[in-house]
Amino acid sequence: MRLPPIPPMLLRALQTAALNTLIALTLTLSGLHGFLQNLIYSQCIGLSIWALIDFSRLWLIRNWRAQRRWLILIVPASVALGYALGTLVAAWLLGEDAIAFTFAAPRTVLSLLAMSLVAGTVLTYYFLSREQLNEARARAESLQRQAAESQLRLLQTQLEPHMLFNTLANLRVLIDTDAARATAMLDRLIAYLRATLQASRTPTHPLQAEFDRLQDYLALMAVRMGPRLAYTLDLPAELATLPVPTLLLQPLVENSIKHGLEPKIEGGRISVSARREQGALLLEVADTGVGLMGAPEDGQSFGLAQVRERLATAYGSQAAIDLIAEPAGGTRASIRFPLQP
Repeated sequence: MRLPPIPPMLLRALQTAALNTLIALTLTLSGLHGFLQNLIYSQCIGLSIWALIDFSRLWLIRNWRAQRRWLILIVPASVALGYALGTLVAAWLLGEDAIAFTFAAPRTVLSLLAMSLVAGTVLTYYFLSREQLNEARARAESLQRQAAESQLRLLQTQLEPHMLFNTLANLRVLIDTDAARATAMLDRLIAYLRATLQASRTPTHPLQAEFDRLQDYLALMAVRMGPRLAYTLDLPAELATLPVPTLLLQPLVENSIKHGLEPKIEGGRISVSARREQGALLLEVADTGVGLMGAPEDGQSFGLAQVRERLATAYGSQAAIDLIAEPAGGTRASIRFPLQP
């Protein structure tokens, strides 16, 4: 089970306590009192200084760039006040007279105060540097997500016209050869476009929605190809709600029809499936067409290139796409990427 992250303020307190312990050990090795006494004084003084600096910074500095000069006053004042407060608390815990010790060994007190000032300054600089680094990293990740989402939307707008132009070209041929099938195809196209335009224009949607759009598209293509096109869609119910990039599988189905089934006189079958495999989602589009010899010479196509680019944008090196020639004929395209809840 994954443990929740430590709150930033508690983490700073623990780091301060660790430094206090190191200071106590150093004082003990130098021969100044015993370790327990040094540890109590070090923790009381160090935590008091940290608390005063941290809370004063959060209270007074609302705009870091405009008000960071406040630290020039906050750090020395917090060190002086924290040293005095911590000394009183530690003396009370140990039953000692802090005021008498101050007058009895003023040089020791000044040395410890100077050490506290140095430690407070170093810790403040360390904590602020870490905060600024985390904020910069968060801004960079946010910008990267926005850029990725913009790129996915751009690729989606490129894919949709590509599919539309292909369909209209096929429709133009049918108008001259088979008016009834052209009318049925036009009706399917209108229904498909209506469903597409009503869908949310987000970079991802449930896998069920992806399969629903494939069903609409294949039904549209079946009007044009008739008995030359058969298809099956296999989506287990437990995978239906998983988020996937929109229009991820349709370009592969288009490739199967254009480069696999259309060049084959008798046509063939397209099978689209999804399954869970070793913590990843595996999506496959297989056809019984002419195989890879019907694909472009460079092994690429508009749709396949777009799928590769979208996977790289959404999942980076965690995603993979493979195009495999089936031994019995046909082609199988496999997509694998990490499962997301």
